[in-house]
Amino acid sequence: MTFSEMLNIGLMQGFAGLSLFAVLLLMGLGLAIIFGQMGVINMAHGEFMTIGAYTIYLGSTLAATHAPGFMAYYFPLAIVAAFGIAFAAGWLVEWGLIRHLYKRPLDTLLATWGISLALQQCFRTFIGPKEVSPTLPDWLLGSWTPVEGLDIPINGMFVLGLTVVVTGGVLLALHKSRWGLRVRATVSNRVMANATGIDTKKTDRLTFAIGCGIAGVAGAAFTTIGSTGPTSGSLYIVDAFLVVTFGGAASLLGTVVSAFGIAQTQSITEFFLAGSMAKVITLSLIVLILMVRPQGLFASKVRR
Repeated sequence: MTFSEMLNIGLMQGFAGLSLFAVLLLMGLGLAIIFGQMGVINMAHGEFMTIGAYTIYLGSTLAATHAPGFMAYYFPLAIVAAFGIAFAAGWLVEWGLIRHLYKRPLDTLLATWGISLALQQCFRTFIGPKEVSPTLPDWLLGSWTPVEGLDIPINGMFVLGLTVVVTGGVLLALHKSRWGLRVRATVSNRVMANATGIDTKKTDRLTFAIGCGIAGVAGAAFTTIGSTGPTSGSLYIVDAFLVVTFGGAASLLGTVVSAFGIAQTQSITEFFLAGSMAKVITLSLIVLILMVRPQGLFASKVRR
């Protein structure tokens, strides 16, 4: 094998890591927003990702059955629908359950774990226990070949672009919108935020729903790289919590850096070792770094 061939393989493996990075970052963003603002440990976050993935699948099925000529255009609209449906589900969960459990993190953990199991059973009952995959539009298929021997998947580039847009939108909203101002005020000092007239309960509900909506977008991105089943979200929830913990709770910059580091380390080590061993090495590195920096890479001051 020549040096150029090895380089091309390394670049393609690195780009495969970028696809995983995109999914982990979108999952981690939602968790970081929810935990940073409300201190809620949302064990059902993976199921909100699954809601987004199933939305894409159902959109694909409806388009193929009732409007075949719309197949080339359904995907962007289905992404918006994935955000909206996961947002609405998150709003209902916060209103019906989470708002009664603030300042009780262990109770939120158990309650959201119960929601996770309930949603998985709903997926099995109403959609089916088998894994499914949407029919992607033709413009998402194939690869781009900048040089001979280097093939970069088009769907991976799309997912990466989608992640950049969503991440940029979240950062812009946090620093330039009214909602972002209320979130930052609530995180800094909830009592003073209430005293200045900010409805922190409404802010909490909106924040939880937005975090769940971003998980729905992560599910939409996931459909381009894997099939979806009732437990697909639970396979990513541990990695998403690792991203948030490793980067530093409530630090969006830390979430971006840790998602990139974890995805690339796992992808590159999988090229040389078995998948399980690559996972062990990645987790071992994270544990070693957290022993040195227990607050994460970018410690951020959060509300107590």
